[in-house]
Amino acid sequence: MSHDSTAAPEAAARKLSGRRRKEIVAVLLFSGGPIFESSIPLSVFGIDRQDAGVPRYRLLVCGGEEGPLRTTGGLELTAPHGLEAISRAGTVVVPAWRSITAPPPEEALDALRRAHEEGARIVGLCTGAFVLAAAGLLDGRPATTHWMYAPTLAKRYPSVHVDPRELFVDDGDVLTSAGTAAGIDLCLHIVRTDHGNEAAGALARRLVVPPRRSGGQERYLDRSLPEEIGADPLAEVVAWALEHLHEQFDVETLAARAYMSRRTFDRRFRSLTGSAPLQWLITQRVLQAQRLLETSDYSVDEVAGRCGFRSPVALRGHFRRQLGSSPAAYRAAYRARRPQSDRPDTPEPAPLPPAGPLAVPYPEGVLPMQTRRTATVGLSASLPGPRTGS
Repeated sequence: MSHDSTAAPEAAARKLSGRRRKEIVAVLLFSGGPIFESSIPLSVFGIDRQDAGVPRYRLLVCGGEEGPLRTTGGLELTAPHGLEAISRAGTVVVPAWRSITAPPPEEALDALRRAHEEGARIVGLCTGAFVLAAAGLLDGRPATTHWMYAPTLAKRYPSVHVDPRELFVDDGDVLTSAGTAAGIDLCLHIVRTDHGNEAAGALARRLVVPPRRSGGQERYLDRSLPEEIGADPLAEVVAWALEHLHEQFDVETLAARAYMSRRTFDRRFRSLTGSAPLQWLITQRVLQAQRLLETSDYSVDEVAGRCGFRSPVALRGHFRRQLGSSPAAYRAAYRARRPQSDRPDTPEPAPLPPAGPLAVPYPEGVLPMQTRRTATVGLSASLPGPRTGS
């Protein structure tokens, strides 16, 4: 799955105002933001690595509100700049926001809107997408965020086209990423866009991370139903679909069970889950295929039939698009990681765990990459304070 959306031509053609400089990156920090996400753009854009062939950026760390800014572990940050410094930046990064339910400060939102109007590139890492959405910068655009918060982003800002599968989305002058390590992926992409593959590759080697990661967030998605769905009448239709994935039915069938027109059902389903119902249904069938490939000796043709696919060809196509490999290759790789004693002795599959509307899990033993690198800006310990951040 590609991580890059096609940037809108009008967005890509925007010009910086005279006072802004392309090489200046402003990072907007708020109190309560997690330190790891906050440190990613500080490390990528704030350290001089010209000796490794990485062109230098000029970093401005800006406080989005009055300091000191408290972060993970009770630490406090003192930002050297305020919101006024954003007026010089060609790129403005919001690495995180403290709460997906709290409104960001209006002064910070105004600064982001002005920066965008003057041609600056605006970047939201993880929950930073909620700040961009609150500023109206994601209206009518594709965007992503951490898979756990994608349904909330889609529900709160229905004009945003939330795609919880992507590691990051580049829409030209507005970019967003999924959680934690995906912020590194997006920052590397920005360096690649500005200075080419060689510079991005050199930076990736210094950070000890892949220059590009294949796939998306699917392998990390949780299996449980989001609370927004569990309390909604539409949950009954979702539960029925999950229990009958072995049958061949389509979205029209689900809409009829919900006593809705297809258009109304699509709109309601997307507002609750952040995903189109057809994509959700395909994702659930691929998820069930994964579990059968992991826990049974059914042939690929049998797996396709037991997951509601009309043919093995359809299973292979969707499986490769979502997971980047064929069903047979996935089974072989999965079993190669498991001891002989854990492999199935009978073709009877193990019971499937509850699945969620956005769920495609990662195989056992495969965890999200978390490569840690931090940057400290005016950092001081505050031991008596409560633990903050996420």
